[in-house]
Formats: sequence, structure tokens, C-alpha cells
Amino acid sequence: MNVIEVRNLHFKYRRNQYYALNGINLNVRKGEFLGIVGPSGSGKSTLCLTFNGVIPHSIRGEFKGEVIVTDPDTGKRYNTRETPVPKLSTIVGLVLQNPESQIFNMTVEEEVAFALENLGLPREEILERIEWALRIAGLEDKRNEFPPNLSGGEQQKLAITAILAMKPKVLVLDEPTAQLDPAGRRGVFEMVSRLNREEGITVILVAHNADFLFRRADRIVVMNGGKIHVEGTPRELIQKIGELNEIGVKLPPALELYSRLESQRKGLSSVILEQFFQPSERPPGL
Repeated sequence: MNVIEVRNLHFKYRRNQYYALNGINLNVRKGEFLGIVGPSGSGKSTLCLTFNGVIPHSIRGEFKGEVIVTDPDTGKRYNTRETPVPKLSTIVGLVLQNPESQIFNMTVEEEVAFALENLGLPREEILERIEWALRIAGLEDKRNEFPPNLSGGEQQKLAITAILAMKPKVLVLDEPTAQLDPAGRRGVFEMVSRLNREEGITVILVAHNADFLFRRADRIVVMNGGKIHVEGTPRELIQKIGELNEIGVKLPPALELYSRLESQRKGLSSVILEQFFQPSERPPGL
């Protein structure tokens, strides 16, 4: 089942001359871990904002094509142009790059409870969801903390937790570790990987950390100039390393080495490749 379907999507911001998205066609499958990479200005963040209706409802511009979101529990389909953001947000949760722009309550617990209260859920269910989300994020002992006192990694985990408590079917994260140190990045990546693997949540992750995506993602979409330049599994994209470098997408150093050795027909290249793709419970924090 496809939980998101993008059909011939074009979008141009107001007063902009060029389209930020220029003919996007994409399916996202239920339970998939999809990575999105590309140079700055390629349209990655704009695409993410269309998944839960922020574009075109809150951010307006010239919008053509359609984005369809399917609730995997009911099978009901929603056209994002016709469905309000609050409704879409219960299916597609969006986490932005800067957690400080999403956190505004006085305690961790209040932050997680905020969206649930606005959904009008019963008190008992709100408490259950708070406990569940804090436990998954490893923030149980921080429930009474003032959010600005948390580390950067903990703040980003809190932003994810607040969205997670709404129990979305799809979690979209737009460069969630861009401002974090290696330890913070590792913690967030581990959490996201666990949500996909253990909770079955569909994950769409925009990241400059190609190392993590090439190890963990089921499929990677490479964007350039508002279009999908190429897509495929990590192993498939390794064969296009020269093409990716040309548009400014850098592969992990180990895969760069593999590509060079492969071009020289050295047997060591296959060993490097298999070592890189060995399953790991601890994604790299580079």
C-alpha cells in the first residue's frame, strides 16, 4: 500500500520566478524508510511540506498536481489540497530542522500533551500516550524539565516525541540533526531507526548524513533543481557515484573508496561493500 502518492507536482512560491518543485512523481510505501538527499535548493524541504498540507494551505503559491495521503488503518484517501492540515497531521507528522521553532511549553510533559489536548482526546488516553512516547524516546526522567535546559539532541527528541504522541502513520523529518553534535545525531538516528523497525512507522528522512541513509534507508530519492534526479536502493545508487558527485551529493567515504577500487577491478572492493552494509544496531554519528 502507498501511504503517500505525489502526481506531477509543481509548486512555485509567491514572488519567485522559478518552480521549487517541477514535476515530482513519487510513491511512498507503508512501512518504508525513505531517504531524501540533494544539494541546497533542490526542493527537499518544499516537498516535505506538501506531505501534510502545510503547502498549499499555510504556505501559499502556485500549486499544480496532487498529493494523496492514505490512512493505512482505514484505507481512506485524502487529497491534501482539499483536506485541512490538522486532519492530515494525524496521519503524517512533520518534524522540522530547528526544534526550538516547535517547542514552546514550560515542561517536557506539557509539550507532549499540547497537541493531544487540542485533538480533544480523553484524559486517560492523553496520559497513556505521553507515557508511551516518553518511554520510546528515553525521556521519562525529563518529563518535568524546562525544554530549553535540554541538550540539542534531547530537544530534537522532544520535538519528535510531541509528534509521535499523535500516533501518525508517517513520520517526516526534515534534516532533524543538522544542528546537532555527533552524539546528538547518533541518538536521534537511533530513535528514528527504532520507530521504523519496531513500531512500523513509515519514515521519510531528509538528511545530509548520507552515511546513515545509505546504511538504513530502504530507498533513497536524490533531488536536484526541483526534480527527482534519480532514485533507488542504496546499492543501486552506488553505481551512480560519479553522477551524484556532479550534482553535489557526497557518498560515505567507504562507498567512495569502493567505487574507486571497483573502477580499478580490485577484489577488495566487494569486501568493503559487504562490511559497509552489515546490519548495525548503532548507526554512525558522523
